[in-house]
Amino acid sequence: MEIQRGKPAHLAEICQITDQAKRRLQALGLDQWQKGYPSRDVWEEDLVLGRAWVVIEGGIVAAAFTLTREPEPSYQQIQGTWQSPEGSGYTSLHRLCVGDAWMGRGIAGACLAFALEQAAQAGDTSLRVDTHPGNRPMGRALEKAGFCCCGQIALVGGPEDGDLRIAYEKVLSSKG
Repeated sequence: MEIQRGKPAHLAEICQITDQAKRRLQALGLDQWQKGYPSRDVWEEDLVLGRAWVVIEGGIVAAAFTLTREPEPSYQQIQGTWQSPEGSGYTSLHRLCVGDAWMGRGIAGACLAFALEQAAQAGDTSLRVDTHPGNRPMGRALEKAGFCCCGQIALVGGPEDGDLRIAYEKVLSSKG
């Protein structure tokens, strides 16, 4: 398994595994990712901006996710409390999806570990993630990776504007 920056050549495979993830969420009875997000345009922008990452297994894209360091508008208001101090830098992980053929192989956990490494290398205090309250597979993966549930947020902007999500955070070990 290799994790690398996504390239435009990966776009079709990324969209394919995103569609698979959307079908799995729908089968769970969730409205997460059922309103046109994430779209091909979103992934194209992530690729252009260099913030899309892919997991390559046997020359095939097995998973994809996005890492950003910009302040996340959806994280400005939380019903609960972030673990890291207000104003501290954080990395956000978004759009983590694993292809059907790769489920149950620890790939989501590997992506989370990689994202934590990237956040630490960037000098950030923590890694933040959100997911649908009913998305227990993602919730379990986050909890297994040591993330703490911090409360509830409402998404800001896009087709899911106003939808509620559970916010998770893992504070990185202090250096020294």
